[in-house]
Amino acid sequence: MRIRVKVCGITRIEDALVAVENGADAIGLVFYAASPRNVTMNQAQQIANQIPAFVSVVGLFVNAEAGFINDVIANVKLDLLQFHGDETPEECAQYTLPFIKAIRVKADTNLVQCSKDFSSAKALLLDTYTEGVAGGTGHVFDWTLIPKQLAKPLILAGGLTVDNVAQAIAQVGPYAVDVSGGVELSKGIKDAAKIAAFMEQVYQ
Repeated sequence: MRIRVKVCGITRIEDALVAVENGADAIGLVFYAASPRNVTMNQAQQIANQIPAFVSVVGLFVNAEAGFINDVIANVKLDLLQFHGDETPEECAQYTLPFIKAIRVKADTNLVQCSKDFSSAKALLLDTYTEGVAGGTGHVFDWTLIPKQLAKPLILAGGLTVDNVAQAIAQVGPYAVDVSGGVELSKGIKDAAKIAAFMEQVYQ
């Protein structure tokens, strides 16, 4: 099966278009003020309006107020929500759009239970656990912690780069991979050459 790719932390139209031109299936917009990749409503609208058919626009939230999320949904052309905080299954499922749930993996994380708890999610996104940080740290977690069979499609994130994504795909066999820092010049600014090289490794 073909591996899907999401390029997350997009802050500029030109970066979104480079991702699309290189075959990305989705782009991620971060609506989290503490993140260096945070976008304003206006930025998000402008980026989302340029995304062509068959490429998903994902809105990422971390413990956000329902009113704020609904405001974003009403104003930005999103296809999917990504919850990256401590949201409950009920909180994630209350919106008009489908969602994926990010799980920050550490040694005692029960991913089988997570897949049951978030049974209404379209996928689980597995990221690296770092104390006090919601994600985007650029660190890889121990992929052997991932069970061979999960009830949900698996999106692998956390420190993926051109140097390790092929190994990650071979070892984990995910439905999709999610990259942000691994294809950047600086936080929030993507590197076209790195995106192209990353996609080449995914599809080799």
